[in-house]
Amino acid sequence: MIRVLVAGLGNMGRSHALAYHHNPEFEIVGLVNRSVPSNLPEELKGYTITANFHEALARLKPDLACIATYSDSHADYAVAAMEAGAHVFVEKPLATSVADAKRVVAKAKETGRKVVVGYILRHHPSWIRLIEEARSLGGPYVFRLNLNQQSSGPTWEVHKALMQTTPPIVDCGVHYVDVMCQITDAQPVEVRGMGLRLSHEIAPDMYNYGHFQVLFQDGSLGWYEAGWGPMMSDTAFFVKDVVSPNGAVSIRMPESAKSDDIDTHTKTSLLRVHRVGLGDEDLSMSDEPGHQELCDREAAYVARAITEDLDLARHMNDAVQSLAICLAADESVRSGQPVKL
Repeated sequence: MIRVLVAGLGNMGRSHALAYHHNPEFEIVGLVNRSVPSNLPEELKGYTITANFHEALARLKPDLACIATYSDSHADYAVAAMEAGAHVFVEKPLATSVADAKRVVAKAKETGRKVVVGYILRHHPSWIRLIEEARSLGGPYVFRLNLNQQSSGPTWEVHKALMQTTPPIVDCGVHYVDVMCQITDAQPVEVRGMGLRLSHEIAPDMYNYGHFQVLFQDGSLGWYEAGWGPMMSDTAFFVKDVVSPNGAVSIRMPESAKSDDIDTHTKTSLLRVHRVGLGDEDLSMSDEPGHQELCDREAAYVARAITEDLDLARHMNDAVQSLAICLAADESVRSGQPVKL
């Protein structure tokens, strides 16, 4: 049994804790949060909550640390966990700088500990199929991906908290850039970004809307857009297209989809494959997993990585690369200049 310490009890932390609670391969030895959340699920109320991660790590000596805290603590917590002998599951992004992300990877190689990064789309059947279908069409590719959320109330509060350290194009952008990189396999060469602050409720040096273009060595190009806040439009908030000379693959959202619902951005209605000269094929995805089920699948993968000694070198390198692209986009937003990679 894998003894796990879960740090951070926000939306993702609670979902990961529930996944470990229900999976017989894990035993939760403690939870870490600065305070006791008022909305803690019943299943998690029996566990002791500690305010200090490092104290809990030293006292409980877990086999695995699940890090779902704010982004600026990810790298330090991951390194501390590995130095204490624990494997690591860390939510995306892996760090807030490329140097810190590489520091985590170096520590994993030094200690022999496993590091799994929370790229939840890698466990999603629709996205796995989209990648397969896109690769079968052949490149070069145009990637058209976005994630806009007309957030208000508690969701807007979460977004404002996230923006204390990370802009939207980095926070969720790493997911979709990772998909681009899995499809093309080509090296990214340049990033061009733009962004705008649309709310006085966030810091003057932060922006809650942005988009960027990434150019790849094989000629492929990607566009990603992300915006958070009550001012965002709920029209065209969900675009998930991959286009090639031979056709296109698109994820189609349900008619009832809402932009601020977390399942909207993971659950899909169908996958449409368009082949030039051959027409369209619609692949139903009606029985696919929801958000919690995806977290359950992630937990199962973490167990496999540890018990089967999986080689995670490519997984970690991919996490560094997607982060580097998104951070280059943020640099481009702030400088007004393209960034060479």
